[in-house]
Amino acid sequence: MEKKIAIVTGGASGIGKAICCELIRSDVFVIIADINEADGVGLANELNQDNVTARFVYTDVTEFERVETLITDVHKEFGRIDYLFNNAGIAMYGELFDMSIDDWEEIVNINIWSVIYGTNVGYKIMKEQGFGHIINTASAAGLGPTPVSSAYSSTKHAIVGLTTSLHYEAEQFGVKVSTLCPTFVDTPIFDRAKAINIDKKVISKQVSKQKMMTPQHLAKLTLKGVHKNKPIICPIPLRNTMDLIFIIIPPLHRSLMRVVCKVSRKARINTDTTSL
Repeated sequence: MEKKIAIVTGGASGIGKAICCELIRSDVFVIIADINEADGVGLANELNQDNVTARFVYTDVTEFERVETLITDVHKEFGRIDYLFNNAGIAMYGELFDMSIDDWEEIVNINIWSVIYGTNVGYKIMKEQGFGHIINTASAAGLGPTPVSSAYSSTKHAIVGLTTSLHYEAEQFGVKVSTLCPTFVDTPIFDRAKAINIDKKVISKQVSKQKMMTPQHLAKLTLKGVHKNKPIICPIPLRNTMDLIFIIIPPLHRSLMRVVCKVSRKARINTDTTSL
């Protein structure tokens, strides 16, 4: 096959789905890897109406063997992997003192370990073939503090640190590495987010007040950033705003974070705030 080959985890919906569609427009053959078989098969059928441009592969990204088999099988079949989007992830709302170790394990397994699995296997293959691009989806929450979403923010900071460090390690071997840091994108992730002792309706109401970007627009920006080999791909206006507030005007940033805490705590289901 002369086409370039891409693997997209979490490719059946949201940002992953939009990336799959945008890759196909760029004449890339896409492997849609997801745990949601119904949506994944449906998307593959939709994309393959005119030509065979995609394939769905059931993948639980929390299992290393599944991820390893996915990536190695694709490489064996096609003889190359040009793009690997480690995109699968979940969101979680809640204060740290309300979280259990099970909560931490759930979000760390999906948001961090799955990216480590994919990066570890994909990087070694790309190093051997001498080319390829790994794109790990983090979040703007990985570029600064996010009160009342500390677990989510922690996992996204980890992805940014991993990916930006590997960006420079991999250069010598012809491998490119980028991290995608979306902001408010109109996807199901907010509705599907786990809320711990939080009324998610209140959070959703606050989120809905933000200016939402379409997944399609983000996908276009993502591929532009990939082609430029940017270490961090983030909507430019927000990135500049975050740098300005977080680094140059820290007192303003601290005030904003306190407002976030205040607003979020109004969403607590257990109103006993004696420990706050």
